Amino acid sequence: MLPDLKVSDTVRLRKPHPCGSYEWTVTRLGADIGLECKGCGHRIMLTRRELARRVKAILPPEAPPPEKK
Repeated sequence: MLPDLKVSDTVRLRKPHPCGSYEWTVTRLGADIGLECKGCGHRIMLTRRELARRVKAILPPEAPPPEKK
């Protein structure tokens, strides 16, 4: 289901939030999973089963920008 999910991971869901964003940040892990919309900051809780059904991709962590010299 979701074996490699960690707090602060970014997930892309199949349907957009009403604000237009598809991307969510994981804020809590447990029986329920807490998510925060990256577009508007709205927070929701989904069961693991519901999140596994809705998730399209687990995005790789963002690389820090390269240093300018």
